[in-house]
Amino acid sequence: MKIAVLSRNGNLYSTRRLLEAGRQKGHEMLLLDHLKCYVSIEKSNPEIHFEGKKIEGVDAIIPRIGASVTFYGCAIVRQFEMMGVVSSTESQAIVRSRDKLRSLQILSRAGVDMPITGFARSAKDTTDIIKMVGGTPLVIKLLEGTQGIGVVLAETRKAAESVLDAFYGLKTNILIQEFIKESKGTDIRAFIIDGKVVGAMKRTGKEGDFRSNLHRGGTATAIKLSAAERKTAIKAAKALGLAVAGVDMLQSNRGPLVMEVNSSPGLEGIERSTGIDIAGRIIDYLEAKPSTISSTKDKIGV
Repeated sequence: MKIAVLSRNGNLYSTRRLLEAGRQKGHEMLLLDHLKCYVSIEKSNPEIHFEGKKIEGVDAIIPRIGASVTFYGCAIVRQFEMMGVVSSTESQAIVRSRDKLRSLQILSRAGVDMPITGFARSAKDTTDIIKMVGGTPLVIKLLEGTQGIGVVLAETRKAAESVLDAFYGLKTNILIQEFIKESKGTDIRAFIIDGKVVGAMKRTGKEGDFRSNLHRGGTATAIKLSAAERKTAIKAAKALGLAVAGVDMLQSNRGPLVMEVNSSPGLEGIERSTGIDIAGRIIDYLEAKPSTISSTKDKIGV
């Protein structure tokens, strides 16, 4: 197979591992910067060009689309789909997962447990929305935040009101979320491929930080999921239509609670903590997935 990894940086661990894993399995691997790709939209003749040349013969793609370029990156993924190229992660699923509010609404409809979450735009609603999520302490998240950036823990009502008023004054979209005290600054990431958990790790934030993101200095260790955690992770990925996903969960007194479903999860933490060849499993998934020319309705109208 000829497999293209859509990534802006070939030196990133995840990108390197995917290219290595594909080559080790005998595939022709191609690195494409999706921001340097451009498309021709024509009746029955979709094309993608890169550095002045038409891209041809690609059987499958692995999108590694950064959050800041979701719109353009997904346009390129969608164009590949129109050309009948298999994608490890479908364009519409990436779009769903990147909209934190929409993804939580979809998960809620699917019956996936999560921390109580509020969304409002007016400072006049501050008192009621704090009450809605169970009072303080509570967590405030920027909708556009990633890797723990734009996440604030408000420990008192006064602090919560001050932060909320500031964000509302800036006309910034935020989520207000229940704080799960018993998680004690840890969370679980389950890595899903094709409806199965292929690895899981427990992430612990650095001392004094309630965020467990590895990019914020957290540490990771391999963990065996409970039946409930495994079921919840698989259900969350399926609800968003993600064949490859990292499902982040908190351990709570009422069971596992999904915080976020990542459509482009990093491989470094999960591979190093578990010793599992996750990159190779993604290549295996693409090998087994048949190529089909997808209809516009399937890819755009969902």
